[in-house]
Amino acid sequence: MRVQAVMAGLVSAVVGYASSFTVVLAGLRAVGATPGQAASGLLALCCGIGAAAIFLGLRYRMPISIAWSTPGAALLVATGPVPGGFPAAVGAFIVCAGLIVLAGLSPWPARAIAAIPRPIAGAMLAGVILSLCTAPVRAVVDIPLLAVPVVLTWAVLQRYLRQWAVPGALVVAVIAIAVHGPGNGLSGAALRPAVELTTPTLNPSVVVSIAIPLFLVTMAAQNVPGMAVMATYGYAPPLRPVLVATGLASAAAAPFGGHAVNLAAITAAMTAGPDTHPDPGRRWIATVALGTGQLTLGLGAGLAMALVLLSPPVLVTAVAGLALLSALGSSLAGAVTEPEGREAAVVTFVVTASGMTILSIGAAFWGLVAGGLTALLLHRRPPLEQRPSSTAQPGAERLESRVAGMSADRSS
Repeated sequence: MRVQAVMAGLVSAVVGYASSFTVVLAGLRAVGATPGQAASGLLALCCGIGAAAIFLGLRYRMPISIAWSTPGAALLVATGPVPGGFPAAVGAFIVCAGLIVLAGLSPWPARAIAAIPRPIAGAMLAGVILSLCTAPVRAVVDIPLLAVPVVLTWAVLQRYLRQWAVPGALVVAVIAIAVHGPGNGLSGAALRPAVELTTPTLNPSVVVSIAIPLFLVTMAAQNVPGMAVMATYGYAPPLRPVLVATGLASAAAAPFGGHAVNLAAITAAMTAGPDTHPDPGRRWIATVALGTGQLTLGLGAGLAMALVLLSPPVLVTAVAGLALLSALGSSLAGAVTEPEGREAAVVTFVVTASGMTILSIGAAFWGLVAGGLTALLLHRRPPLEQRPSSTAQPGAERLESRVAGMSADRSS
């Protein structure tokens, strides 16, 4: 049975890595990282995930899965080049990590996250990843010989082996690159792990463009759903220590190019479910194996970067877009399902998806601002007799209530 749990952890590590490493590399490159810095960032994230997963699994004896922030990487793609280049982006990564640690030490960040209406949070995430999710369509039009087999493989595996859909598409993309790419292919790729230290700089506009939206997206799209998945399988890990651990891992990875480490939302179901181990008290072994697997996969960061450089940019983005289609669907559903607040969510989505930059501040921040102002403008106070008599929940309790609500949605 222990072998079963180890295998589940290793498989989840491979699926998590293969399904979204292209998003991470594209995001780091978008904000100014060189190929070496992007590979270093991928390695740093793998090390941060491995260290946090192993520590939390051994400390709490729960299958607490850790991952990099895929929506956060998509945010970087949408943000694009920033004033001050990659050092300024690294400075924003450190600020984001500090906010995550602060969220674990103080109740006020939890209050701030809980105060963001779910439709607005979902709309902001949908607007961030929209451009990536349209990439498969552009790839089919621009390079059909390479892109069509990738998309067809994804579609077939999505029907029969859902968790392997994106990794399978990635394998087909690698084969296509090997067949149609340069003659020497991957033979000249560096196999040794690449580590590059970037001295961070603090640029106020970049902090507002990257650090704050990255923190909000990571909390709303990764940590909260991650807690919901854990609750679905009967686990209640302590949120604050988890935030502190992932925040410290993010801070350690940032100078080497890593953007954010957080609770896993997708691979968590692969390690916390009954298929991992019949005894819920032994499933933590899977997350320790996941951490070990991520440390091993990080050693191939240089090879992964070489693969990305060899392929047409639109093909890499297409694979990343396929990985984010389910996230786009769930985000849009959460944004417009509830009639109340739908207009504010649509405004948030449109402004975020526009990709505009004002005062050197990216669209994700302005989408959040526009949606919040719209919500305030259209808010109608209920009649006095319909208002609840109890006071609002404290931030941490409201955040836990949101997690419980998401858990109920999943189980229904």
